[in-house]
Amino acid sequence: MTIDTLEAAGLTRMDDSNIAAFLSNQRVGVLGLPTENGPYMIPLSFGYDGDRSLYFTFIGGSASRKQQLTEAAENAAVLVYKVESMFHWESVLLQGGIEAVPESEWDDLADVLDTAWRPELFEDAIEDGDIAVYRFRIDEKEGLRHAGLPPGFEQE
Repeated sequence: MTIDTLEAAGLTRMDDSNIAAFLSNQRVGVLGLPTENGPYMIPLSFGYDGDRSLYFTFIGGSASRKQQLTEAAENAAVLVYKVESMFHWESVLLQGGIEAVPESEWDDLADVLDTAWRPELFEDAIEDGDIAVYRFRIDEKEGLRHAGLPPGFEQE
């Protein structure tokens, strides 16, 4: 099935303002990093600057695989999605580059980083552990949403 076929069934493409609003209200997604055997997928919490970047924190130091792959990646993808039912969902696919944010800039990003959702376990680890902050620069974005029943379904 193509996107065009799905549009006939109620799927809509999100414009830039819809995508920005969606990202502003979400806090978790999946980061896809390139490897020889296909993408390495990592669930993550992020903060969104409202413009062109997501920010996220990794815990565990340079020995972690996710941090090693992130440091080596020139490009990556992030999928952010919300599903309320099979007939009501939204997803945004982002592609871009990742770079480490120098510690000297962390204070300037405090408001954005504070919007990221983190379980208490992660909050404790951040206080005690080796952390790194990354910026995901959004180069390309595509958003899709479906809200409502497709043709042929009747609401009761």
